[in-house]
Amino acid sequence: MLYNFLLEFVEIFGFLNVFRYLTFRTGLAVFSSLIIVLIIGGPFIKMVSKKNIINPIRDDGPGDHIIKKIGTPTMGGLVILIGIILSVLMWSDLSNIYILFSLYILISFGLLGVLDDYKKIKNNNSSGVSFRFKLITQIILSVIGISFLTYYLDYQELTNLYFPFFKDLFINLSWFFIPFSVFVIVGASNAVNLTDGLDGLATVPVILVAACFAFISYVAGNIIFSEYLQIIYIEGSGEIATFCGAIIGSCLGFLWFNAPPAKIFMGDTGSLSLGGSLGAIGIITKHEIVLAITGGLFVLEAFSVIVQVVSYKLTGKRVFRMAPIHHHFEKKGWPESTVVIRFWIISIILALIGLATLKLR
Repeated sequence: MLYNFLLEFVEIFGFLNVFRYLTFRTGLAVFSSLIIVLIIGGPFIKMVSKKNIINPIRDDGPGDHIIKKIGTPTMGGLVILIGIILSVLMWSDLSNIYILFSLYILISFGLLGVLDDYKKIKNNNSSGVSFRFKLITQIILSVIGISFLTYYLDYQELTNLYFPFFKDLFINLSWFFIPFSVFVIVGASNAVNLTDGLDGLATVPVILVAACFAFISYVAGNIIFSEYLQIIYIEGSGEIATFCGAIIGSCLGFLWFNAPPAKIFMGDTGSLSLGGSLGAIGIITKHEIVLAITGGLFVLEAFSVIVQVVSYKLTGKRVFRMAPIHHHFEKKGWPESTVVIRFWIISIILALIGLATLKLR
């Protein structure tokens, strides 16, 4: 909005031409969202604490975990969303279809998260809305978004699935593109949601993945860089770098309050929306598999839950002491800070591997 407004005066004030540079606006998006979250974060925590908007804790979790987390306010994801949305409105090109699509996924999944958090607080338990309702709603929201994207875009590569480490290896998904995209968005959303169980555990990996895709979207939207790296050129996708920048800044600001011991949790409001947004960005840049690599920690957390559920239903035995897997290590006696930092290290390694796929072809 602000960016589009400033462009009207470029011919009058030549120095405003700097706002045409994508890297400059991405930096502004990071800085703006960071400052917004830092400013409103403190008052927001005081407000939700006074209104007793407290995060219900699973009663089957690690004993030490339950004691430390009781009384911590939740729905901090609202602060993250405000930072991202305001920053994007200021520095992104709102006529860009990819920005509109990403905003839609962010806001719609965020509203679903608000409902889920509200149900948990109202009923004073960790269940929230039913898994079936959440899943069906996510699928419907994703189908609407993907249909919107395919309706307004008309280029053949949109339905292709590209494989990293290979120059020209891809599969045309054709009609299967929509269900595949829905799977990516819904899967990413729930994977981040499952990871958000310890102080700062999900926040830093989200920052790392967003940083990777800020770079990927930038080079994919630049015909010179995309040809050099031998990746698909997607006109207009570079604008997503500003969206990724807004995610990075908001999450950095939130980490200030979410660092151990957390003063607030992001709740489903933040995790569902951030995960869904990362899935949408992976689809836009045609790097869905790279998303699974850079976000490998989220994949691991989701996979541990699937394995646990399947094993228990088929054999009556549990593979892990508790799922998601970060609770397994807590049950084994690892301090929370040890689990979080080691998982961050894994995320850093996976992010570097994901970036390496751009050159190793």
